[in-house]
Amino acid sequence: MKNALLVLIITLSFTMAFCRDLTLTNSTTSQPANQEIMNRHSIGSSLFLLGNLPDIGVKRPVYYGQLSYGYLLTPKINILIEANTWTYYEPLGTYGNSEKFYPGKVRAIGVGVGFQRFLWKNMFASAVATPYLQQFYDENDKKIQDGFQLYIQFIAGNRFEFFQKRWFVEPAICYARWPVNTNFPASFEEIEKGKPGYKIEPRANFGYRF
Repeated sequence: MKNALLVLIITLSFTMAFCRDLTLTNSTTSQPANQEIMNRHSIGSSLFLLGNLPDIGVKRPVYYGQLSYGYLLTPKINILIEANTWTYYEPLGTYGNSEKFYPGKVRAIGVGVGFQRFLWKNMFASAVATPYLQQFYDENDKKIQDGFQLYIQFIAGNRFEFFQKRWFVEPAICYARWPVNTNFPASFEEIEKGKPGYKIEPRANFGYRF
């Protein structure tokens, strides 16, 4: 939770630093539908990458990685593809506040697809579904078995654009669920018992349009 708040503070500070370049109006998201869209493509990632830094990250390394691709189908509809990987050591439903940790770790790798809708100016709502291959490791860093997780996110936020609308940051709030979470080792499952199957957390993505 501390890392999430730190990333959110950095995002807001970064955005305000370039407030003179913000283009909250007259952006591509408010162009008429029959007008040609400039810079349909985008690539980006998450400021949660900062959690990988030794002085910012937790004692247990998360090895977080995200690469996102977006395609503006219309001025208000953006199709998303996201590749993600990370490592976690505690139940996701109590992540950052867990009293007990797994007797090992989980390494997750997945590629998801999503839909982003700009509602008013640069305010948006998104939905992303990511199937994850999960690899379970014991305390000796030996792989035990594989599992599968379906991770679904519902996101609401705002896009801030600057530098001729090419660069952007997207501070947001995310509600995530994982309705499918299979093949946990018994020792991991014991830690999972009674934990929520959802979480609410801040998000902070950035990207470049071309």
